[in-house]
Amino acid sequence: MLSLRNGLLRFLSPKELTTAGTIPVSSSSAVAAHTAVSRKIELFNSFARVKHVSIFETLKFSRDPQQSDSAPIQKLMTAPVMDENRKVLGVLQVCRKGSDLQSAGPDFTWDDLHQLESAAQAASQLPFLKHEAAE
Repeated sequence: MLSLRNGLLRFLSPKELTTAGTIPVSSSSAVAAHTAVSRKIELFNSFARVKHVSIFETLKFSRDPQQSDSAPIQKLMTAPVMDENRKVLGVLQVCRKGSDLQSAGPDFTWDDLHQLESAAQAASQLPFLKHEAAE
């Protein structure tokens, strides 16, 4: 989950990314920025082929050396979080990582994407997200 404030997307979750920096909505290579600007949901089941900012993929979340947190994102869904006036408050993204498409698990479905869209609508009611956008 990312919040939008002053033209910058900032990670709210996972907590390991909250100090990783921000993404300008003007970034032409950031999928989250594209989602915020286009206000559209998107699904990528071959995400490794999509031009994107990969710096966040290199961060390790787990202390367990057996965990593959730093594996590349293979599949991704993204949805804007908008208030009742269609003002973008942030972006929700769900990804599947793996060394290749097969190891990343099943493809996301259109039903999965619509569930993410519903989650984004619910997130728009979160007081802390509205507060972030108001500042």
